Amino acid sequence: MKNQYKICVSGGESGKNAEGAYPLARVVGREIAKKGHVLVTGATSGVPYEAAKAAKKARGNNIGFSPAGSEAEHKNKYHLPMDPKVFDHIIYAEFGYTGRNLLMVRSSDATIIIDGRIGTLNEFTAAFEENEIVGILEGSGGVADEIRRILEVAKKGKRKVIFDRDPVKLVEKVIAKIKEDKAKKK
Repeated sequence: MKNQYKICVSGGESGKNAEGAYPLARVVGREIAKKGHVLVTGATSGVPYEAAKAAKKARGNNIGFSPAGSEAEHKNKYHLPMDPKVFDHIIYAEFGYTGRNLLMVRSSDATIIIDGRIGTLNEFTAAFEENEIVGILEGSGGVADEIRRILEVAKKGKRKVIFDRDPVKLVEKVIAKIKEDKAKKK
């Protein structure tokens, strides 16, 4: 059996920019599924939900990491989707958003950033600080379009950050980098 990688998609939940990024999220989700990998999200709405729906439509699998401690809290406190037609598994992290974000990116082989706001920035910095692979879909709006500038200001180098404006090419580059990193660890 071929290796299945877990690829996280992070992005904005609502607003004009996020809605403009939805078609890009669907392409990314579909490509991850078509290539036989598992999509990971924050079990939330917006960009991650659109990616998860597209992955399911392409017969892929996905895992959602909820900030909640239970299904009831997921629905009633965080007001997040529970769609069993979309999510194969929801893991209730019980760590709030910040703890969920770290657990989610550390449980993934790579993270792809599409659009986004402050939570997406938190997911990016968690992955970056842990020296994880991060793909940035430039031109998708929000935080994604600010990452180059943030890296310049931070003066910590690029590490394993990959940039592309094409969602298909970005997924291919991220998968290639995962394979490369795993081969080095053997």
